[in-house]
Amino acid sequence: MTNTTGKIIAINGNMISVEVDGDVAMNEVGYVALGERRLKSEVIRIRGNTAELQVFEMTRGIGIGDEVEFSGELLAVELGPGLLTQVYDGLQNPLPELAEQSGFFLDRGVYLNALPRDTKWEFTPTASVGDTVTRADTLGTVPEGIFTHRIMLPFNFYDSYTVKWIAEKGEYTVDQEVAEVEDSRGQTHKVTMMFEWPVKRAIDAYAERLKPTKSMITKVRIIDTFIPVALGGTYCIPGPFGAGKTVLQQITSRNAEVDVVIITACGERAGEVVETLKEFPELIDPRTGRTLMERTVIVVNTSSMPVAARDASVYTGITIAEYYRQMGLNVLLLADSTSRWAQAMREMSGRLEEIPGEEAFPAYLESVIAGFYERAGVVRLKDGSEGSVTVGGTVSPAGGNFEEPVTQSTLKVVGAFHGLSRDRAEARKYPSIDPLDSWSKYPTVVNPDRAQYARDLLREGNEVGQMMKVVGEEGTSTEDYILFMKSEFLDAVYLQQNAFDPVDAAVSADRQQHVFGVMFDILTAKLDIGSKDEVRGFFNSLRQKFLDYNGAEWNSDDFKSLETEIRQMVEEKSVGIEHGAQHLLEETNA
Repeated sequence: MTNTTGKIIAINGNMISVEVDGDVAMNEVGYVALGERRLKSEVIRIRGNTAELQVFEMTRGIGIGDEVEFSGELLAVELGPGLLTQVYDGLQNPLPELAEQSGFFLDRGVYLNALPRDTKWEFTPTASVGDTVTRADTLGTVPEGIFTHRIMLPFNFYDSYTVKWIAEKGEYTVDQEVAEVEDSRGQTHKVTMMFEWPVKRAIDAYAERLKPTKSMITKVRIIDTFIPVALGGTYCIPGPFGAGKTVLQQITSRNAEVDVVIITACGERAGEVVETLKEFPELIDPRTGRTLMERTVIVVNTSSMPVAARDASVYTGITIAEYYRQMGLNVLLLADSTSRWAQAMREMSGRLEEIPGEEAFPAYLESVIAGFYERAGVVRLKDGSEGSVTVGGTVSPAGGNFEEPVTQSTLKVVGAFHGLSRDRAEARKYPSIDPLDSWSKYPTVVNPDRAQYARDLLREGNEVGQMMKVVGEEGTSTEDYILFMKSEFLDAVYLQQNAFDPVDAAVSADRQQHVFGVMFDILTAKLDIGSKDEVRGFFNSLRQKFLDYNGAEWNSDDFKSLETEIRQMVEEKSVGIEHGAQHLLEETNA
């Protein structure tokens, strides 16, 4: 804590204006003295000797003339072993411990240690006395769940250091000294297993930033095949309320082939957050057979909490994600929902009396959203290993309007767009991603030309379907009707999945590649079927057979038998290959 203090001269909701006696910095933490309590706040604007602060607590009871003490430190989080399995609020207070202390109604001004101080970790040194180390170099390791947690030289040690002492193998708490290092000026610094890092400063203690090229397998067919996400990439899931954004995020967090999942519930309704907190400890991780919480961190900030905390929760989540990326792990950060974060920014911007942009959002909305997504990426660490942070954010546009500012600002910076459709959700199509509106810049797990052929067929089939609403089936040629039925068939058996089927709920990349090959042969087959009734009957029978095929265990006898039956059904009606597909069939699968 510094000697800098100030007096409150104005209060506007959760923003206070403070006349400062001394020096302050942007994003510095200040504490409002409210009787016995001290309420945490952050400097968001400085004008002369007046500083505006956003308060992370309810401001009821604060008055003009109350004192504010400035800490001299930026808003930061604790990093070290013990983060996994935790449920935090936006300020990194562990909520279970907070509930034990405060009961059902959380007290203001109560701030707990983010990392447990009494837990002992089995420390194994990897550095030796006399070694030269720089920031983020590994001094030792401790086991944390299924991972080996690296104890690194703190990221704010910018000099070159010599190891003067390193602790022997044994059990230590996070605040016990495990090493001493000496900088180039001869000063000695003590190192523990934990340190703090400012949340609004990206962690850049790596050797090189790489281009995301490897797919992040989600085991959701419509995503991996048609609108893929890359490890270290960015994507957004906009959609109206009730379209399945939270469900899709939970399925992704369970099945995605990543090491660590960080879930940031930013301004979500309390009911959805409670559902997440109840379900995750009971969900089984397919990789380990143990609870999914062992590789998950949840940062909770519900819509009933102060809006300023939404801003903190987003940055707390991305900072923890970057920390685990420094260990060579692949991390997935899911932010739900960035719209409510933007609404918090709009509220603070209004209280700061800034010139508003579109729909009263701040003019800098686009740059702030871009700065958040830019913290994703693949990096090569100093030891040659690679780690990644993949960021997926949901957007909740009012009325499902994708033209609103938050959605448009997000679309400019992300690499994939998974737009959810209310019509598909109401038709009970899961996932309700619209295959025609959605897009991706990342490589697919199948042959990209074949995937594009299938997407074009979906679009053409949709056009025929729209025309049929006007002229009816009788005004449609048999050829166009077959095209329409092919697109409906692709939608029903490949783009949709049965979340209640243990096999179809999560589909491996190998199976997707194989099944898409079978699907592609059906889509490119030129069918000779007489009447539209026969066309409808054929595709209904084929659809049921394919659904059974989707539910059969991969490479089982039943799987192979059903595939043979499907191919025979198509061959009986096939008289060749559709025009324009010959060259695609001659290519090998990607």
